[in-house]
Amino acid sequence: MIQGTLIAESLRVGADLANLELTVRKISRYRASGTTPDQPDVWTVFDFEADETGAETLADRFAAALDEPGWYVNFESPGENFVVFPGRVFRYPRGDEAGRTQAQAHGRRLAIPEQQLDWPV
Repeated sequence: MIQGTLIAESLRVGADLANLELTVRKISRYRASGTTPDQPDVWTVFDFEADETGAETLADRFAAALDEPGWYVNFESPGENFVVFPGRVFRYPRGDEAGRTQAQAHGRRLAIPEQQLDWPV
């Protein structure tokens, strides 16, 4: 099973994520801190889970739907982390600091604030 978080405001206008095979476990809305000028200060967050066998497809769908520049989706299985940016997917074993560092470096190139690059190791 994979578990992750999607911020609704991260989706580009016109994105269509129909027929996703995931279960939304929680929807919350809150005032985010440390946002960029391109990001709204209120976010709608979907905590989800899905079958691990669909993780790669889900990552590709998110990569095609995310807005630019400073957004990502992250999710993890018991053995792997996925960090998905617009057009780019980082997939690495849990606990792999090098994989996490590469994904964070890409996030920095997209001007994502440091405090938002806080997904699990």
